[in-house]
Amino acid sequence: MTTEIPARWLLDTHCHLDAYHDPLAELERANQAGVHVVAVTEDPGRYRILRTRLGRRPGVEVAVGYHPMRVGNLGTGDLLRFLRLLPQANWVGEIGLDFSRHALATKTAQIHAFEAILAEPRLRTTPVTVHSRGAERDTITRLAQARIPAILHWYTGPLGPVEDALAAGMYFSINPAMLASRKSATLVSRLPVDRILLETDGPHTRLRSRETKPADIAAIVGALASLWQVSEQHAHATVCANQQQLLRGLNAAAADHHRDVPGQP
Repeated sequence: MTTEIPARWLLDTHCHLDAYHDPLAELERANQAGVHVVAVTEDPGRYRILRTRLGRRPGVEVAVGYHPMRVGNLGTGDLLRFLRLLPQANWVGEIGLDFSRHALATKTAQIHAFEAILAEPRLRTTPVTVHSRGAERDTITRLAQARIPAILHWYTGPLGPVEDALAAGMYFSINPAMLASRKSATLVSRLPVDRILLETDGPHTRLRSRETKPADIAAIVGALASLWQVSEQHAHATVCANQQQLLRGLNAAAADHHRDVPGQP
């Protein structure tokens, strides 16, 4: 895992960059604002298209995804393609489970795909951003059993499973819609500050009257500063420290795994 972020840059851990009208322009604006973007994808085909379009450039990671709400349109071949692409990706996402009324019909197929993905050892040494709507307890239990310190994206579930997620080393990524919701803001206020990361989930969230863009991450920092009753500079420094903590932990896990593999120097 080789992601490197300048010390004062912020990380948008979950952005649907390919859903913007001009992804390259949004990426340029993000870089100018000091934001490193994780461009999540929803299936292996979209991952390959976006990676080809962006090429190898600083300031962005393209994450290979297998979105639970896409499972009904995907098959065994797509899952095998996802697994073959894993070694190429420095980030994984969006993966997970969705048992809401919008996707409940594919619950069994979702679980099958999620379990196959979680069985891959690489997920223990790679940042993973995870969807859990309506399936929070199941998602967290499976992640914990697989020993994957995932980032829980836009968590909207009950407070009960949160303690299990924290005990398993997981993080929570916060977006503008969460801070605008009384229920989610209550959750955020109860989370340890060292387990909070940022996301826009753009363009699927809104900032005032327009779609959120990765360059808007600073607005989330400002809202967190108000919630924590600290300065924006302090909130910024806290989030940056959390980012580095996540990446250091995964790099250390990768180094341990490398030493444990027979035949590796």
